[in-house]
Amino acid sequence: MLKLQQGQILLATILLSTIYSQIAPAQVVNLPEPESSDFCSTVQQLLANTNVPSTNTVFDNMPDYRSSKPSVSPLNIYQVVTYSDTMPMIVSCKVKTADHLRSEYGEDDAGKQRFCPDVTRITLRAAIRELETENPSAAETAKTYIVEDTEPFSTGQSYLSDFEAVFEGADGNIHIASYGLQTDWENWLFWLLPDRLRGQTYCHLPTVDYIKAIATGAMEPGSVIHTRDDAPTRATAEAN
Repeated sequence: MLKLQQGQILLATILLSTIYSQIAPAQVVNLPEPESSDFCSTVQQLLANTNVPSTNTVFDNMPDYRSSKPSVSPLNIYQVVTYSDTMPMIVSCKVKTADHLRSEYGEDDAGKQRFCPDVTRITLRAAIRELETENPSAAETAKTYIVEDTEPFSTGQSYLSDFEAVFEGADGNIHIASYGLQTDWENWLFWLLPDRLRGQTYCHLPTVDYIKAIATGAMEPGSVIHTRDDAPTRATAEAN
């Protein structure tokens, strides 16, 4: 009987641990405004589980963003925003991987690596919270959206190709993708790459405003995002 009780306690502990691990990522996280230089700095902290301070440069043109490469020491990262008129649709971040930060600063200075869809789930939850106050019907719609566990690319060319961040899937549901790039510092598959191309995490992240616009019907899903020279990286009001 005692052995049975101990086994039951152990099973309950494992189950509670599993439940907690699923709940913990859903905690409320407030991302900065998309135009803020704090946005990708916060993304860096979230993705690498780190408190190492970063210097983030926000570009107002795509060519500078395309050619930028984050550095680990000092920790320099990069950001650009894609707009629809005055609305920020996508924030693109180039940050460093957790394993490269650990290699440079120490084992305690970065934790488990997270990936772009993890930030998109935070964004979707934020959009739902806002809609629950502003437009409850749209909030219910947004709750049906599916965040894709988008597999990261390993080449910059693929990361910079055209993509649909929010689209209607073959199942009739709205899907949200988070296209990115991942070249872990300690992954032997990337050892032949130049150091400046290793230890990188890049993300294209849909914004709260973009998700809300889809949920309210203000925009249709399926907009194609591109990273060419003429990409709309400034709000229309600023460009005129």
